[in-house]
Amino acid sequence: MSMTADKSGPQSLADGLKTLRGKWGWIVALGAVFLVAGVVALGSVVAATETAVLVVGIMMLLGGAAEIIAAFGVKSWGKFLFWLLLGVLYVAAGMIAIMNPLLAAAYLTLMLGVALAVGGILRIFLAFQMKSAGGPWTWVALSGVITFALGCMIIAQWPASSLFVLGVFLGIDLIFIGAGWITMGLALKKRA
Repeated sequence: MSMTADKSGPQSLADGLKTLRGKWGWIVALGAVFLVAGVVALGSVVAATETAVLVVGIMMLLGGAAEIIAAFGVKSWGKFLFWLLLGVLYVAAGMIAIMNPLLAAAYLTLMLGVALAVGGILRIFLAFQMKSAGGPWTWVALSGVITFALGCMIIAQWPASSLFVLGVFLGIDLIFIGAGWITMGLALKKRA
């Protein structure tokens, strides 16, 4: 049996870009779909939050099922129980998220707010470490202050914020993804 490389794909980055240039319209169309989805998500943030949590719940169910299946492949009894328990917890959390997405959104939003606040504090600390080392620290500090403030705002408005925060983040993310694809497609067209 010989091991030969598949020569059907592009051989270099330039070849790959040349192939993509011919498909620039499809890339722009994909970007437009993401952009519209983001605007729709921002127009209905509660539904977008619920949908995002449902997707997370389904992923947790699938991950939990995979963990349970993997548990049966583990040879030692202690590791088997650990893997099985982990899988059961994932399945249970996924079921809760699917059966009551708004409750799950409340907990996810609280965790997001805490993570942002703690991340902001750590970023501010890092900025002052960079300042003492003579590095460029002001943007890192500003980023930390904004992140901390955002986390505090989410926590201060919790649990009401759980109805819209995840949907707003999803909508903004989809808009930026769409803008990125549109920009890439138009840049490929310009170079075609």
